Amino acid sequence: MAFNPQDRFFKKAKEQNFAARSVFKLEEIDQKLKLFKVNQKVLDLGASPGSWSQYAAKKIGPQGRILGVDLKAVTVKLPQAVFVEADLRSLDLREIFSQHGFSDVFDLVLSDMAPNTTGIRLTDQARSFELCELALQVAEQFLKPRGHFVCKLFHSEDFQTMKKLMLQRFERFEAIKPESTRRMSKEIFLIGMTKK
Repeated sequence: MAFNPQDRFFKKAKEQNFAARSVFKLEEIDQKLKLFKVNQKVLDLGASPGSWSQYAAKKIGPQGRILGVDLKAVTVKLPQAVFVEADLRSLDLREIFSQHGFSDVFDLVLSDMAPNTTGIRLTDQARSFELCELALQVAEQFLKPRGHFVCKLFHSEDFQTMKKLMLQRFERFEAIKPESTRRMSKEIFLIGMTKK
């Protein structure tokens, strides 16, 4: 099947006023694993253009809170969300939390971060793995016990390494390639359930 940037998920996202089709990846993961609850606090890494935060906002309700971080600006407006345009690698997250009235524990850490792709498969996979490791480090610091973690990885030999790292920190590990992931895409979503 030919690549179609405006496939049914793209159209569905437009119809439902979501910022991007990637919302349906998170929705499918959540439907399978029931990650979200009302009033949660969510840290959304790689938040741009904002569709994951839009989905999270619906699930956590008006009393929940979201902090999103991305290199690119997030233009969606959500009453319970704060978006910070910055490089996570050089950001003092504790400082950001105190500036915006967040305590430094979250119920969920989500990462849809992806590297700027070079087209060189091994390079892109290595960079994707580095971003997953970074997200996991953030989750280790700021995810509360029994909290959940989701990150995107470009599938490679590093999958097993990441699985091992996550099983050391979480009671359960899942890997999901959602239906809305483009067929040619190598991305897979790794989920750590119930932080130890």
